[in-house]
Amino acid sequence: MTEQHIPHSSEQRGDFFVPEAFSYKSERGLTEEIVRTISAQKQEPAWMLELRLKALQEFLERPMQSWGPDLSALNIDDIYYYLKPVGKQERTWDDVPNDIKNTFDRLGVPQAEREHLAGLGAQYESEVVYHNLKQEWVDQGVVFLDTDSGLKQYPDLFKEYFGKIIPFNDNKFAALNTAVWSGGSFIYVPKGVHITVPLQAYFRINAEKMGQFERTLIIADEGAIVSYVEGCTAPTYVTSSLHSAVVEIIARPGARVRYYTIQNWSKNVFNLVTKRAYAYKDSMVEWIDCNLGSGITMKYPAVILKEEGARAEILSIAMANSPHQIQDSGGKISHEAPNTSSRIISKSISTKGGRCSYRGAVKVPAGMINCKSFVQCDALILDSASRTDTYPYIEISEPEVDIGHEASVSKISEDQLFYLMSRGLDDAASRNLIVNGFIEPLVKTLPMEFAVEMNRLIELEMEGSVG
Repeated sequence: MTEQHIPHSSEQRGDFFVPEAFSYKSERGLTEEIVRTISAQKQEPAWMLELRLKALQEFLERPMQSWGPDLSALNIDDIYYYLKPVGKQERTWDDVPNDIKNTFDRLGVPQAEREHLAGLGAQYESEVVYHNLKQEWVDQGVVFLDTDSGLKQYPDLFKEYFGKIIPFNDNKFAALNTAVWSGGSFIYVPKGVHITVPLQAYFRINAEKMGQFERTLIIADEGAIVSYVEGCTAPTYVTSSLHSAVVEIIARPGARVRYYTIQNWSKNVFNLVTKRAYAYKDSMVEWIDCNLGSGITMKYPAVILKEEGARAEILSIAMANSPHQIQDSGGKISHEAPNTSSRIISKSISTKGGRCSYRGAVKVPAGMINCKSFVQCDALILDSASRTDTYPYIEISEPEVDIGHEASVSKISEDQLFYLMSRGLDDAASRNLIVNGFIEPLVKTLPMEFAVEMNRLIELEMEGSVG
């Protein structure tokens, strides 16, 4: 009889590590030599190295932003910017090195691929170690590669879009990513192809003081439909790690792209990312953003509505459950064409001294008539030590529009607790039920298997909460 491994709660959070095994590890800190080494290791074309070096200069010269959470504890000179694990990228799990394979087994990633996914990429430290797309989608012309392979195999398509939505000088951490990016996903869905089950990438940091800088580029051609899920974990260390990704999405006319994130980094990770999409005529872009982990998250997915009929939705869940955890998240919408519509829904939960902030922006320039946008921010605070903030920015230069904004802050009602406990539930189960009801409108947008995972992670984060 085969022994069944039942994971402990720390494993369910991804809070475990294995001894390091690597074929190359850079020195700590960021230098031109390290950037050149990364490019040389990957055998990149000259234009990419030139772009990396420009981005490095931008990062070094640009000051740290003065708004948002305090990032002074992040020591950029104490980070390893490139770590290449042993082995090469594989298409079968059996061929992945045992320590790495066992890590993803403990996280349930191979099982998820078998049961729920059209394709999967698994990144460990700086490199994608496993990548596979099911044959039925290969036969329909879908491209699903790690980004490094996308650069090599589709150089013209790659160069046409890479860095065009988020240029290297967009912000300090976009510059950093452009200088040292490694891994991520490159996706192209041909005209009219509907991928009926999600693609997924899973990002794992294992080493201490590690920086992970994946770059993702998704191109959905006319009438195409694709859903993409990213998950991420890391073990807890006393020292800080850094995750700074860049994601660019192009939704061509009539296309639909859904991008799910279930972010569960350990609380020693700074999670500072830039994500942006262009939506063209009658297309739809949806960000479903679930932020549970990290010490500090700064993440504001954005959609630029480029042509009439384009739509966007940004649905965000954030939970902060320790005195030193800040979830600073939200969304940005820019209506650059008339007759476009958007919606931002943000729900946050603050407990055990944690702090959640909504930070968002909606912009409608003059002449963009008949645009519709609605923003709703709901915060749930579970104790007196926790905090929530809302920083909405709405710039409307056109009178013929329909714009709405709502915000609410609440706590768990004693009447609700009394009712549920009178029905036989204990205090913890009652609180979990109330929290699950609070986030249910967003969780139900997730595919079933990921909704179950999200609820389970919320319950783990709720352990020990008091009213």
